[in-house]
Formats: sequence, C-alpha cells, structure tokens
Amino acid sequence: MPVKQFNNEYPVIDTDPHFFRVVRYFRGTDYATVAAGTAAAPALLLAMEKANPVGRNLRSPLRLATFVGAVGGFLLAYQNSSLRFWGWTENEREVVKDKQEMEQRLKDGKPLYGDSMMPQHVQDESARNSRFAQLKFSAIPWFNLANHNNHGVDTKYESS
Repeated sequence: MPVKQFNNEYPVIDTDPHFFRVVRYFRGTDYATVAAGTAAAPALLLAMEKANPVGRNLRSPLRLATFVGAVGGFLLAYQNSSLRFWGWTENEREVVKDKQEMEQRLKDGKPLYGDSMMPQHVQDESARNSRFAQLKFSAIPWFNLANHNNHGVDTKYESS
C-alpha cells in the first residue's frame, strides 16, 4: 500500500521514523516542552488547591500530576519532532542531520534503517500500524519500535 503523499512546504525525511531516531533529533524547544509539561501540571494542581482548598496532604496527587505532566510534555515534544520528519513544519536542521547520518551508515556498510529479523510481510504491517500514529496520541501512544524499509521516501543516499 503506497504512503499518502502530501503537498509539503518542507522536505519529507521519514514518514515512519523509529522511536529512538525521533528522540535523537529532539531540539532544545522539544526538551523545553517536556520541562514545561512537567512543571505546569503540579503548578496547576497547586493553583487549584489555593483557589478551593481540600485540606489534605497533596504529596501523592502532586507526584501523579508531575508524572502526567512529564508524559504529556514528552508526547507533545515527540509529536513536534515527528512533524519535522514528515515535512509538516520547518526541518532544515533535521534534513542536514539525516543526510550526514545516512551517508555515514553507507560508509560503514550498515543498512540505512537498521537490521530487522522480521519477515517482510510483518515489517509491512508494522509500518502500516505505526505510520502517522503520532497524530493519534490522544487515543493511544503508539511508537515505531521496529526496523523496516517502509519510510515513504526515496533512499536517495544509496546512489551517493
């Protein structure tokens, strides 16, 4: 099944990037998003407690709010990084980093997207399940943790 093509203003790097690759390409703003989510959730809980006091120990609720804020901040940062891979937002730094990374993998004789021990039909299904899954984080956080060659882009580096 072909990958849906969009009229993007920016170049598409990868339509189904691996989890660790997305995290490796985080920018400073992505880390700031995680930090803001982590700090904002307990701050909101404390603000609500000030406005309408419950009058009990907030240790456990604050821990839970901090965890939920950190997870929410991470998911938002991950989604923002994925949008750059898809070419939906400005991605000049990622394009340069991708080119360097792929050329280095070719020089080292490694496959561009890693080795996979899965049969081809399982790789195809894995790609179909995780492609653009970052748009559905509100329903279920689903990440691409499988190596496969279905990334929706021409592997232009093979001829270099």
